[in-house]
Amino acid sequence: MTHLKVDLCIIGAGSAGLSVAAGAAQMGASVVLIERAEMGGDCLNAGCIPSKALIAAAKHAYQPQHGAAFGVEDTTPQVDFAAVKDHVRRVIDTIAPVDSQERFEGLGCTVIRADARFVSRTEVQAGDTIITARRFVIATGSGPFVPPIPGLDGVMVHTNETIFDLRDKPDHLIIIGGGPIGMEMAQAHRRLGCAVTVIEGAKAMGKDDPELAAIVLDRLRGEGVAIMEDAKAERVSGGEGGAITVHTSKGRVTGTHLLVAVGRAVKVDGMGLDVAGVDHDRKGITVDANLRSVSNKAVYAAGDVAGGLQFTHVAGYHGGQLVRALMFGLPARARTDHIPWATYTDPELAHVGLTEAEARKRHGDKLTVVRSEYAHNDRANTEGRTTGLIKVMVVGGRPVGASIVGHLAGELIGMWAMAIANKLKMTAISNTVLPYPTYMELNKRAAGAYFSPKLFESATVKRVVGLVQRWLP
Repeated sequence: MTHLKVDLCIIGAGSAGLSVAAGAAQMGASVVLIERAEMGGDCLNAGCIPSKALIAAAKHAYQPQHGAAFGVEDTTPQVDFAAVKDHVRRVIDTIAPVDSQERFEGLGCTVIRADARFVSRTEVQAGDTIITARRFVIATGSGPFVPPIPGLDGVMVHTNETIFDLRDKPDHLIIIGGGPIGMEMAQAHRRLGCAVTVIEGAKAMGKDDPELAAIVLDRLRGEGVAIMEDAKAERVSGGEGGAITVHTSKGRVTGTHLLVAVGRAVKVDGMGLDVAGVDHDRKGITVDANLRSVSNKAVYAAGDVAGGLQFTHVAGYHGGQLVRALMFGLPARARTDHIPWATYTDPELAHVGLTEAEARKRHGDKLTVVRSEYAHNDRANTEGRTTGLIKVMVVGGRPVGASIVGHLAGELIGMWAMAIANKLKMTAISNTVLPYPTYMELNKRAAGAYFSPKLFESATVKRVVGLVQRWLP
């Protein structure tokens, strides 16, 4: 048995773990990084990267069929589904070196590829190595949650961990789960030539602003995705030729392939957390505002396993906060009010801060909601991307939330995320000069919509302007 004594032991080489490891090692700390599976974690290998690569391929399949409005004859492309998956793999392989074991060893980390479990409050065993560390960071992330639906264990079930390796095009893909992952995969597979049915036990995209979600769902239905809402999956059965039938409260659906996308489960099993005295539940490690375990002060958590928002960019943000805390002894102070997220359907849907419903509940009559329609944006009109809108929730001249549905919503939300993170006022947006014509002008138009009533509908302003006009030389 090998024994190592280091400043920092990190369990999990996903976004959070890699961020902490890179920062700490380059600042001179001794670091052990433990990963039992693939470097880069879920995002690189089975999440953000492969899903966006698949969505990109699907867009190329969709666009040739919709050129007539631009004077370009519609054509039906031939989709080579296996070649699409080759594209997905190439993208992963291109990015992988940034997250590789070799790179992190080059930065000075000791990388151990094995399962990790605590054997005491200050020791972790990984393979045949015992690591004693002053501080530990648990960044094991999450994996797909497969619900205990009767009959599910009798058929082939895909999750995000397997769907991107599927090289034969599904004739009819059934998706259980109408959240962001389910809807992204539904539209991508439909555009690549598959029949798709989504089964959702409540409302599809139910965590998003309902007005904006309806725009996305209308588009998906218009493209041929069947969406069953308020349809609980009660049992699953298999049939001849590999057919799969999902029996729901609203009838049954038979297809050739099944994808389950109902949520995520944090990875904490088998880690010996009880031995280490680390409090945890099904949501993850119980931490304080500084991402520190409430029961073992030598242990921190970051990313999905910290029990909060489950996004790669949140994991990276946590990693940066922990570098600050662990290297300089400063408080982490992780926030959530400025965290944006996006669903990469077409149109995209993005959000940061409070939704309209949340803002009305919290701020009441102090709230002003301003809107900016894609149809009024010149760039959107040149490209035929006029479906969509921006809603900004404003209190006391400061944005407290923004929701966007439309082309490039995931890019446009960045301006509002910056404004909320830095407590900027709406004047910071309205004073910004932007190149013309761009979609970014939608944000400025929204800021202008906040000030327009104050300028153009105010009797006081009109009186002042009248006086100035009479006396101005």
